[in-house]
Amino acid sequence: MPNHYEIDDLDKRILYALADNARVAYAELAKKFLVSAGTIHVRIEKMKLAGIIEKTKVVLNEKALGYDVCCFIGINLKNAKDYPATIKKLEALEEVVEAYYTTGNYSIFIKLMTKSIAHLQTTLINKVQAIDEIQSTETLISLDNPIKRDVMP
Repeated sequence: MPNHYEIDDLDKRILYALADNARVAYAELAKKFLVSAGTIHVRIEKMKLAGIIEKTKVVLNEKALGYDVCCFIGINLKNAKDYPATIKKLEALEEVVEAYYTTGNYSIFIKLMTKSIAHLQTTLINKVQAIDEIQSTETLISLDNPIKRDVMP
């Protein structure tokens, strides 16, 4: 369980710098923020322990990998109790990159990435809509992703 940790201005600057380039050297951050590399290290470790920094990851370019179609699918379940089983089945589909348990018109909202419209159609028919617990779906195809950012302090 993460510890409570109040971030200050230095922590915020460190987080912005890491969000821009997670591979930046602690010494470079120390020089930029006029503190020691040890201070940067301690601050980052404290934020990791507090759960503010969860991991460092590589961000892949979906289009460069051939995934040209992004869509969102609203899912209605037959029964609310079917949620855990449905999530487990959706998690097994490589095309599903995000899933949300929601209020409103849908029980679950998922994001899919496919290589083509034909790939999307096959995924919908043979994978998503083939899940027994799903009553109905609505698909929205994304035309553009003009804003893509992480939450910042």
